[in-house]
Amino acid sequence: MENTASITAKMAAFGRAFYAENAANPVFTDAKGKELIGEEEYRAMEAWIRQGVDFFLPGKNQADETTMLREIVYSQIAPLPVSRGKFCEDSLRTAMRTGIEQYVLLGAGLDTFAFRERSWGRNCEVFEVDHPCTQEDKRRRIQAAGWQIPPNWHEVPVDFSARDSAEHLIEKLREAGFDRGKKTFFSWLGVSYYLSPGEIGRMLRALAALSAEGSSLVFDCAGEGFFSSPVQRVQNMIAMASAGGEPMKTAFRYEELEKLLEAHGFLIYEWLTPRDIHARYFSGPGEEMTAFEHVHFVLAVKK
Repeated sequence: MENTASITAKMAAFGRAFYAENAANPVFTDAKGKELIGEEEYRAMEAWIRQGVDFFLPGKNQADETTMLREIVYSQIAPLPVSRGKFCEDSLRTAMRTGIEQYVLLGAGLDTFAFRERSWGRNCEVFEVDHPCTQEDKRRRIQAAGWQIPPNWHEVPVDFSARDSAEHLIEKLREAGFDRGKKTFFSWLGVSYYLSPGEIGRMLRALAALSAEGSSLVFDCAGEGFFSSPVQRVQNMIAMASAGGEPMKTAFRYEELEKLLEAHGFLIYEWLTPRDIHARYFSGPGEEMTAFEHVHFVLAVKK
């Protein structure tokens, strides 16, 4: 594997950055996302997306390239990373009022929280877990951007596709200074789609072992009908992940997920359907995006 961030990590970061730069009244602002991507790569990604109009919007041509780019990003690339980022960080802010002291990002990608939210985010230790290649690439980007490393930021290298990744996670977090006795907030964004049910179960077992009572877990997942959806942008997401070497594997019915979480000591505290997500984040005046079909957000609490 090349020492670079995955295509899904880069596209999610680009979607957040583009939205922050172009939305009139953004519901979630990743003000440092573009700095982390870098101006040259940001412009290259814009060009790549414009060239993919036949893939993203088949049968539709726009004379104005700026309008075409905006439509593609707002319809297909930005809605999911923007809305799940907002849901996650709102949930984290609330959880910190209940005594959360540690924030673990599973599959952190090019997330900028530790560098962006210095005021309230400094009140917890931040552990970013991801593939070593993604982390090496991110470290280079941080250096190129000239950012200072926050004292509460910790890198935790784990390959989630490895058979022993769950056990490896426990070991690597401990080495990074993670304290199992402290209430922790885990985010697991944009990951569950790419794991098998068995891999997801093993990871939940590891998280249960790491979670003090009252710890929280936020993640997004594909829901019933995802893989057979007739919606073009859903099929585009599936195809793009496969082409990037990261095929999507798993979708859940609510009852299946509830049972799986309960088996590992987690209770669903909040379950957002696409309708809920749209109403909460994209129903404001002037908002151009809509919630992604068949994708759900979950907040679970360790009992």
